[in-house]
Amino acid sequence: MKSHWSIDEPLGFKDGHFPTGRSVQQERAVVPSCASMSSDMSMPCREETLLMTSQQKLKSHLKKFQCVFEGIAQRRSPTLLKDIYTELYITEGGTGGISDEHEVRHIERAVRKTATQETKIKDSEMFTALPGKVTHIRTVLTQGIAGIGKTVTVQKFILDWAEGKENQDINFIFPLPFRDLNLLKDKEFSLKQLVHYFLPEVKEFGITRLLNSKVLFVFDGLDECRLPLDFKNNKICSDATKTTSLDVLLTNLMKGNLFPPALIWITSRPAAAIQIPPECVDRVTEIQGFNDLQKEEYFKKRFSDENLAKRIITHVKSSRSLYIMCHIPVFCWISATVLERFFVEEHSGEIPKTLTEMYTHFLIFQTSLKNEKYLKKHAAEPLKSLELDKEFVVKLGKLAFNNLEKGSLIFYEEDLKEIGIDINEASVYSGICTEVFRQEIGLYEGKVYCFVHLSVQEYLAALHQFLSNTDPDLLRKTVDQALKSKTGHLDLYLRFLLGLSMEYSQKLLKRLKSQGTGSFFRRDVVHYIHQKISDNPSAEKTICLLHCLNELNDKSLLKQVQKYQKRHLSEKDISPAQWSALAFVVMMSTEEMDELDLRNCTLRDVGLQRMLPVFQVSRSVLLSSCFLTENSCEALASILSSDSNLRVLDLSDNDLQDSGVELLSAGLGYQHCKLDTLRLSGCCVTERGCSSLASALRSNPCSHLRELDVSYNHPGDSGMKLLSDLRQDPTCKLGTLK
Repeated sequence: MKSHWSIDEPLGFKDGHFPTGRSVQQERAVVPSCASMSSDMSMPCREETLLMTSQQKLKSHLKKFQCVFEGIAQRRSPTLLKDIYTELYITEGGTGGISDEHEVRHIERAVRKTATQETKIKDSEMFTALPGKVTHIRTVLTQGIAGIGKTVTVQKFILDWAEGKENQDINFIFPLPFRDLNLLKDKEFSLKQLVHYFLPEVKEFGITRLLNSKVLFVFDGLDECRLPLDFKNNKICSDATKTTSLDVLLTNLMKGNLFPPALIWITSRPAAAIQIPPECVDRVTEIQGFNDLQKEEYFKKRFSDENLAKRIITHVKSSRSLYIMCHIPVFCWISATVLERFFVEEHSGEIPKTLTEMYTHFLIFQTSLKNEKYLKKHAAEPLKSLELDKEFVVKLGKLAFNNLEKGSLIFYEEDLKEIGIDINEASVYSGICTEVFRQEIGLYEGKVYCFVHLSVQEYLAALHQFLSNTDPDLLRKTVDQALKSKTGHLDLYLRFLLGLSMEYSQKLLKRLKSQGTGSFFRRDVVHYIHQKISDNPSAEKTICLLHCLNELNDKSLLKQVQKYQKRHLSEKDISPAQWSALAFVVMMSTEEMDELDLRNCTLRDVGLQRMLPVFQVSRSVLLSSCFLTENSCEALASILSSDSNLRVLDLSDNDLQDSGVELLSAGLGYQHCKLDTLRLSGCCVTERGCSSLASALRSNPCSHLRELDVSYNHPGDSGMKLLSDLRQDPTCKLGTLK
């Protein structure tokens, strides 16, 4: 099996996966008593005993989820899940569409979002419909970016069931992660054979009894799936004893042709979720990651030493880029791994403040731990340990880079052998390369490898290029490649590559590299990035370039705009590049984005494009008299139609005209639009524009708009009537009309 397939655009990486989730009402007993059973579920007491026996065998097996293995920890030194588990927010609805952008962009927006408007769902209520919604939920698709906590959430759900704490109305939970199913993708099974293959504990219970039980199948890691999942062309299979291909079996189970009463829970990174047809999914949920309080809770649980936890929290907060990344639980673990060594062992040198520095120390410490644990060598000098493992680290970087280009998410033994990596040696590096060895299957033994997080793969891929590529234009060429990417899939890779060119990183890695990328190349690329920012790329790409300058410790552009925050912005004619820098400063600040007041600024259309990321995370955006035209309205409509924080938008006294209002109306008509106040006073709007507004609001029963200001326009009597009639429409929430 080769790692030629990936659902994601080149880049992506494993988020630990092992699902199981669902929820229903918790019941008192594992199974009803013989006397209380309804007629359609009745069975002799002997069969009830058989059910309970099979359940207990399965629950005993699934109690393995009480332990988690972070990094170098092996089976002999696990961490109890209950000791580190921090509850995550699970919300209804996801992002409102399939996103193929780099997940680091999602993180930067997510940390600015407020959770007050989100519908939170407990994992124990995963299959319980919200009031007024569909009454039956069979299939749930849970999305979340890599490392956000999908697997741990699933493990917690399974463990709670296995320990009799939650969801006891479910008779059986069958976790079937895609990374394990991949090992069998060329084999044929019946549903009966597949269940018995993975979970022989229920074999004695029998397929007939199983089909009459309440069963939850959990398919974790859709983004790691190497099966085609051809829902459209696969033949129908409804017989649980009929042998067929694994792909046909899974698609029929998910569609409900096979075992219709079964509950299905699928977890996936967002870009891969498109593989499941919408008609096969009854509910979409999203795992949100850590908020600020949960970040602190994680570190406090991770370290029993309160003083150590406080020092680590203080340091992480001091670097906004690190604190933002701690939205991902896996990055909290990486930070804890590195900073614990610094503070406990009092390492000399600077404490890492950038992403590249953090990952470089993570690599150094992991090799040091490996030598201490497995080779019984105490590495008094961690850098010496890195030199000892130079050959393996270089190979690992090559594996990361090659598969970054192909978009592969997981590897098997054949993939490692191609690079020249010894299988046994790979297992030793569990902090960098995680091994899942399904010894309990018995019939089939196979090892699955992946990096602990996609960012680790991106870092190692950048390290590979940095160590092996002697092209003096490497950095500039990579900047160009990243700017050409429509999805931004090279954003983080570029930041790592630039960070590795810094003198601090080169000093740490000097034992790995024989030829350095001198500091003069850094100066060249700083100048080159400034040129690219002046070329007016999109807002997202400009923010990426500013992150790159930050990684290169160049603050010149940011210093230019910081003085504007001390006086009213209307006093200056700010360049597009400076608007981008201002957006970056605001996005990286710790302050709540409640209101962004840019009234009377010379923002213009080009400046608005640069400020879009800030608009998306602000609750109130005031843009009156900002010299805007209809050319800004399509971009604003895209924010209205997205899952943004925006609730108040003031566009008064801008020359938008009817054509611009028509574009805005398209955003208002989208079901995800949560805008409650829109001011269009003095925007040259006529009856035509009013008609567009009325049509959009009438067609969207989910509209939240309560206040609309179209004063000082030319709507005419007919235009005003169209809008006034909305207040009589019971499906429309519009209350104030000016």
